[in-house]
Amino acid sequence: MIQPQLRQNFKAATDEAIMGAITNRDETALAALYERHGDTLRSIIESVIHEQAEAEDVLQETLLQVWKQARNYAPKVGKPLGWLTTITRRRAIDRLRRRQAYIRVKDRYEEQLNELPSGASTTVDGDSEMERADLRRYLREQMRSLPAFQREALELSFFTGMSHREIAATTDDPLGTVKTRLELGLQKLHAWLKPLQHKI
Repeated sequence: MIQPQLRQNFKAATDEAIMGAITNRDETALAALYERHGDTLRSIIESVIHEQAEAEDVLQETLLQVWKQARNYAPKVGKPLGWLTTITRRRAIDRLRRRQAYIRVKDRYEEQLNELPSGASTTVDGDSEMERADLRRYLREQMRSLPAFQREALELSFFTGMSHREIAATTDDPLGTVKTRLELGLQKLHAWLKPLQHKI
């Protein structure tokens, strides 16, 4: 929350003036920008990802990008709000794509864990069953090679059925951190599985 005297300093300022102050590394200017346009930017994000908790994460990521890239804003190109809107929409779309990719990999990995048999079979399809059993062992081994915090998040998600929020509460980590760990862990598993896709 901006202190009253700081809010007053920027109350009559133009967006261009606030952007100039952000470029000069004035943190109160960034807070003023958030107070002025935060609701608009949040609405843009929610129209893309339809998830309030994630919208807050994306909004924070957007503001961080604005802080880091303020020097890239050029008044002659357009109004600050237009620049902010572009960054915000791109951030939201990137998050949506990551979420969709995460869901695809998660579903595929769950199928592999749930459908592959735990041991070899002596049926006519014995060779195929043995390959699948080997693949199951391979998946388990790769899980063990993940960093401990990524492995923990994946195990809580897949083997106990916890939601992201439940994992965050259990591990005492921020929700955004849990989501990132799950995404990174699944990306690694997906990369390791790529050479074996013809066996799945």
